Amino acid sequence: MIARRIWLKRPSASAPRFLFPYTPQALSPPSPSLLPELKPPSLGVSSLLPFCSHASAPFRLVNNSIDSGIQYRVNRCCFSSHALADLPVGGIVDVPLAQTGEGIAECELLKWFVHQGDEVEEFQPLCEVQSDKATIEITSRYKGKVAQILYVPGDIVKVGETLLKMIVEECQAPAHVHDDLEDTKPLGSKLEKSQIDGVLSTPAVRLLAKQYNINLNDVHGTGKDGRILKEDLLKYGIQKGIIEDSSGTVKADSGNQFLGEKEKYSYASAEVGQPHEDKIVPLRGFQRTMVKTMSMAAKVPHFHYVEEINCNALVELKASFQNNSTDPGIKHTFLPLLIKSLSMALNRYPWMNSSFNDEAVEMILKGSHNIGIAMATPHGLVVPNIKNVQSLSILEITKELARLQQLATENKLNPEDITGGTITLSNIGAIGGKFGAPIINLPEVAIIAIGRIQKVPQFADDGNVYPASIMTVNIGADHRVLDGATVAKFAMSGNN
Repeated sequence: MIARRIWLKRPSASAPRFLFPYTPQALSPPSPSLLPELKPPSLGVSSLLPFCSHASAPFRLVNNSIDSGIQYRVNRCCFSSHALADLPVGGIVDVPLAQTGEGIAECELLKWFVHQGDEVEEFQPLCEVQSDKATIEITSRYKGKVAQILYVPGDIVKVGETLLKMIVEECQAPAHVHDDLEDTKPLGSKLEKSQIDGVLSTPAVRLLAKQYNINLNDVHGTGKDGRILKEDLLKYGIQKGIIEDSSGTVKADSGNQFLGEKEKYSYASAEVGQPHEDKIVPLRGFQRTMVKTMSMAAKVPHFHYVEEINCNALVELKASFQNNSTDPGIKHTFLPLLIKSLSMALNRYPWMNSSFNDEAVEMILKGSHNIGIAMATPHGLVVPNIKNVQSLSILEITKELARLQQLATENKLNPEDITGGTITLSNIGAIGGKFGAPIINLPEVAIIAIGRIQKVPQFADDGNVYPASIMTVNIGADHRVLDGATVAKFAMSGNN
């Protein structure tokens, strides 16, 4: 039965595996008289082919004899008529950028965790990418060695495109693998730590070469193992007239290299002249998302309502929390109190906590108060949201806000953290502004910008002057579904 399946090259899911003693020498083919006894469960053969679960098995049955030449596999179990050490194992597999979320078509490559030639374990992180929704780590499906890295940090990679190529054991490789790779050396050879096109250089050098449209294959590298340094690239660019030498200290010299301090001074002078030129800065990650969302929001008719809120009670409440806090690690600020106050106001004005379906021309009143907080980070503007604020205490809001702020700073927000928002709060007062004119975060219908709290003199009803903590609030609203009276009443509820 097994011989029949081997002959037809069909995998057997039910065929049992049999282990035989392994010998490092190539074994001679069994006698034809032994072949009829290939019946499970009793083989009756002690010197049959060695068993290996990771090797190719090139042989076929011809007239009750074994002839090498055809590979076969049975349920990931491979037999061989040669010693295991004599067989080439494994293949080259492509590791693509997987779908990172619904509607995501491309991601920016932020950094690599591995280098060419590194050994990689299954599920080991390979790289970090950023979509317009979150930052995600890409892990390996295979155990093997990195053969070729196809992108450098800063590149935009479309979903499904190959990030890198790996050399893996054949039993791990999928049906479609590359037996040959022109740009990659075989496993037995030394894999150099190079990048695209086999050129040794750092991502920073590649980015600089890309900016000046320089082919790195034309640049002579003076670093270790021929690695192209930044100085090599600048020298080549100046010699070819691609990079301007504003100081005139660098001159083309194809026969000699610049030496000592003169070389360093020349390159520094070339760099000093560069800021006078325009610089193209590609927008990536959250900045690219802001371009898309704000372009869409600009098509929505906005109106803004400005109001001053008396925050005397809020100041006292914050001081009470701070004085009675038993956890020194928690810092109490005004923002969690304002978030909870906003949620209480939304209970009275549910239309402020809604979204608009343009195609169906209908409102969706949201049951949960998922309040987004606009945060300025080194990576751009991002708006994570605190889920179900209506069910949270002020202490719980404080802890969740701290968690989101930490993740935003580290560029580690999850897709769940930045999706599903129902209304947005922008705390421009943390920077120092009094008020702004915010743009709504679609598909939401309202956004609230709060300025800093200032102590100013106020007149009481009896004419006496008293100090008051005043905060300016500016509400941006979608005028297609919200009217001025509704927004004004909502804003005035903050003084009640």
